[in-house]
Amino acid sequence: MPATLAALMRILHAGNFGTRAKGAALNSIAPKLSRGLVRAGHAVVDFADRDAMRAWGGRLLGLAGANRALTRLALDVRPDLLLLGHADTITPSTVAALRRSMPAMRVLQWNVDPLFDQGNLSRLHEKLPVVDATLVSTAGDALRNLRRPGMRLGFFPNPVDFSVETGTAHDMAEPPFDLFFACGHPRRPLRHICGQDWDMEAFIAALRAALPGLRLRLAGMSGAPHLAGAPYQAALGQCALGLNASRRNDMPLYSSDRLAQMIGSGQVALVDRAAGYNQLFSDNEMGFFASVEELVALIRGLLADRGRRQRIAAAGRARYHALFNETVVARYIVEVAFGTHDPGRYEWPTLVD
Repeated sequence: MPATLAALMRILHAGNFGTRAKGAALNSIAPKLSRGLVRAGHAVVDFADRDAMRAWGGRLLGLAGANRALTRLALDVRPDLLLLGHADTITPSTVAALRRSMPAMRVLQWNVDPLFDQGNLSRLHEKLPVVDATLVSTAGDALRNLRRPGMRLGFFPNPVDFSVETGTAHDMAEPPFDLFFACGHPRRPLRHICGQDWDMEAFIAALRAALPGLRLRLAGMSGAPHLAGAPYQAALGQCALGLNASRRNDMPLYSSDRLAQMIGSGQVALVDRAAGYNQLFSDNEMGFFASVEELVALIRGLLADRGRRQRIAAAGRARYHALFNETVVARYIVEVAFGTHDPGRYEWPTLVD
């Protein structure tokens, strides 16, 4: 390890960098973090674990090959830090063997899937014995399930990167669409919004009924195709407002990474109060609601007052970028990995005891 964290480090980052990801991983978090680490001055080598698995024969035959490939690369690179971002093909035994070969190397796993997903929770638990730190995009007591003596554990925000989120809907007095919502599976599982479970087709139908003439830009539902890559980015930049409705909206600071994508593209992000983002953002930076009726009134008011909508969108975009840009989040990850993070430096809740 370098003498100080200001010194350059070699970082090996294993995650979903693959060309078969949606839009060739254009909006994915792993590339954002690697760019943030490079912009902070570190030397970063990316390892696309799923591509390696496919190259070695797919899920049945390729797991061993992917682990051998990472091992060879790590022994060549000799990283100061190994980052594991949803690198599910990499086994704990491989990480343990690398740690024996390179005792000074630190290991951190980051994860942006929900903790109420038992499969995700199991995958996180598998690597707890071989990592120095675990960061998850949920804050608060829900993290305590992952506590392990000697391991640092904390919240990880969805980063924004203006080289990716290039939309400027906040600059448009009249964007082509009023409201953006993308949903991979609108009917199952149900989504918990405003204290109740919703089929999202029914939720959107309720908004249409309450707001006649609402110009919706949907993706993955109501007959609209899924969007990825450049078409997805273009759609983000064409909408005044963005509905942030994850599978659950009552977990502390948990959100789909679409929150960063929407607000970074100049939309006013509409967020369920139960998610807790009103602790970090004001009503002049995001749109908060606790009921469908409040959401309808919020949408109606923002669309009626273009200037106010643009001011909120611009302020929210600036605030989110200041708090959660890719370089700030990458710096935080490095500090947590090496046990040097100062919680007073960050406005969000960081590590749990």
